[in-house]
Amino acid sequence: MAPELLGCDENGNELRLSDFKGRRLVLYFYPKDSTPGCTSEACNLRDNYQRLLERGYAVVGVSVQDAKSHQRFIEKYQLPFPLIADTDHMLVEAFGVWGEKKMAGRIYMGTLRTTFVIDEEGRIAEIYGPKQIKVKEHAEQILG
Repeated sequence: MAPELLGCDENGNELRLSDFKGRRLVLYFYPKDSTPGCTSEACNLRDNYQRLLERGYAVVGVSVQDAKSHQRFIEKYQLPFPLIADTDHMLVEAFGVWGEKKMAGRIYMGTLRTTFVIDEEGRIAEIYGPKQIKVKEHAEQILG
């Protein structure tokens, strides 16, 4: 089961799993606002948002950036879904997506790009891990 309290979105609104009861929730974790891969993933979900809604999905993004960063990201790319500002790392740690990363020979801790599809009853139905996600085709992966 996914946790009930998800966190606060870019406007400070508390999001709970029960807010999405009766719909499948695409809860996608991404490393950082406005980076190339994260922007491609968000825009792919944006471009397919209506199809996702029609198939009974809601979409919520999560990263450890603050609400102001999320607001700029949403405005710049006209994202139609909320982004949780997980600045205290509560959600990334609860879902096990905060971990060791490597880039340019440097090792650091960060968010591992992961998507959880949570069913209508609040159970995790599918998980797309960092090696599976194709950022430019992610909605198609979810829709099958």
